[in-house]
Amino acid sequence: QAQLMESGGGLVQPGGSRRLSCVSSRNIRNFDSMAWYRQAPGKQRELVASISNDGRTNYIDLVVGRFTISRDNAKNTVYLQMDSLKPEDTAVYYCNAVFRVNVEGATAQRWGQGTQVTVSS
Repeated sequence: QAQLMESGGGLVQPGGSRRLSCVSSRNIRNFDSMAWYRQAPGKQRELVASISNDGRTNYIDLVVGRFTISRDNAKNTVYLQMDSLKPEDTAVYYCNAVFRVNVEGATAQRWGQGTQVTVSS
């Protein structure tokens, strides 16, 4: 059973940067994809960025050019580099992994506990 642990959250001023880390207890090369989600107060959890096992990335429009998702397979870690942070980026950020669970190709997902990112002056 895979476990994901996020870290790197904290308080940052507008325009600043922060790097989040997600460490997996399993080999991340066994995951179909990994992603970062976020949930702001009073809002639904939303996808921020994803990265496939072959390195393809995707971002929501709000973070294009500011956020970068990356993988380090040797460390079983996925990162989210966040630059030019805005107050509206304030949220709990969650790591997510999707993986195969049976021979028929069905998938399941795992979530980390989340790490708080607060962008405020």
